[in-house]
Amino acid sequence: MKHKVLILGTLGEFTELVRKAKARGYETIVCDGYPDGIAREYADKDYTIPVTDIDAIAQMCREESVDGIITSFSDLLLECMTKIADKAGLPCYLKPEQLPWYRDKSACREVLEKLGLPTPGFRKISVDLLRQGTEAQLQESIAGLEYPLISKPLDKYGSRGIFIIHDQSEIRRKALQTAEYTNCQEILIEKYNDGYEFNMMTWVMDGRVNVVSIADREKTEVEEGMLPISTRNVYPSRFLTEVEKGATDVLQRYIGYTGQTEGALSMQFFWKPGKGIQVCEIAGRFFGYEHELTDMVYGFQIEELLLDYLYEKERIREMFAKHDLHAPQKYGAVLYFQGRQLQIADQTAARRLAEEKCVVKPWIFYKEGEKVVEYGPNPYLALYYIETETRGELDRETEKFFSEMSIRDPEGKEVAYKNRIPDYEKGKKIDD
Repeated sequence: MKHKVLILGTLGEFTELVRKAKARGYETIVCDGYPDGIAREYADKDYTIPVTDIDAIAQMCREESVDGIITSFSDLLLECMTKIADKAGLPCYLKPEQLPWYRDKSACREVLEKLGLPTPGFRKISVDLLRQGTEAQLQESIAGLEYPLISKPLDKYGSRGIFIIHDQSEIRRKALQTAEYTNCQEILIEKYNDGYEFNMMTWVMDGRVNVVSIADREKTEVEEGMLPISTRNVYPSRFLTEVEKGATDVLQRYIGYTGQTEGALSMQFFWKPGKGIQVCEIAGRFFGYEHELTDMVYGFQIEELLLDYLYEKERIREMFAKHDLHAPQKYGAVLYFQGRQLQIADQTAARRLAEEKCVVKPWIFYKEGEKVVEYGPNPYLALYYIETETRGELDRETEKFFSEMSIRDPEGKEVAYKNRIPDYEKGKKIDD
């Protein structure tokens, strides 16, 4: 019998998943609320239903006799897939009752604290207190936390609604800004960590954490007071040996509590020499616009892993038996360019950089005449996947992109923020 799989998501990062599913002979259906999603062009059938309409998509699964559902790359898609699978009676590596540990930042932090695992100090603050409480009550609610702090929604992803709080005078204003991004009645305020940051992707099999990759997650502070933005993720991490065991142990203990025995598992965390690991977030999916790096650097294909989970689980063991985290075939990075909310007029420099020899895949999201929006189907101005033989060469190529990137508006104003590579040597001296 021919398998029929629902792939939840139609934006560009799902095209390869659809292609590989079809190459295996599966009948493919894609679905989300974006009518112009690129992956629709490659699927056998597509539906335009918002992913949050759980009942409608579950009903469609029953009517289409779908026998497998898969997604990844965003927390919202993971949540919706889990709920749809439960409603439609389809297999899924998480159940709805487990979702808070992967979607609610405070629930995650509470588990970490309960297990004695390292995480920045935090407090949950009610929105009512922010709006109506006295200054004394507000200060009491964050007693024991040291500045700088950051305010976060409990239920959002992709750095939405996150603000740096430098001192006491900024707490109420910045926290209320965060509250505008959520329907929850509480927000999270936590200690800001300025250590090295990492992205870690793993797969749980038979209750054990298997590491796919660990990357340096680099950020740039593009405007004073603005939360640093993600500008480059590098594979493999230059600190792989220092952080691998500690980070893996954290995830192993975490799933021991949540009960996850299989499926995708990712973590963002901080580390400083002499201070160890602090967990930022744990998610039950892979990182979007980044999973391609595992194929470039290791020949390890995330799409194959996701599809094997549905119908050929025995092949997953073979994938990890061949995977050596410490033996990259190449060094790779994804370069992210973000910018101001201006109209796009001239992308000549961006297109020229796309022709550089080191570029494996360029992605320019906007067309001339379009205006940059804060959140939407275009998460960046552009991104470039690049690969080289050494880390040093990768850094040199990155510097070229960061210095030459330019996108102009009709008046000649620069749209793109200026990216920078962190000064690792300076950081080491400070830490020592």
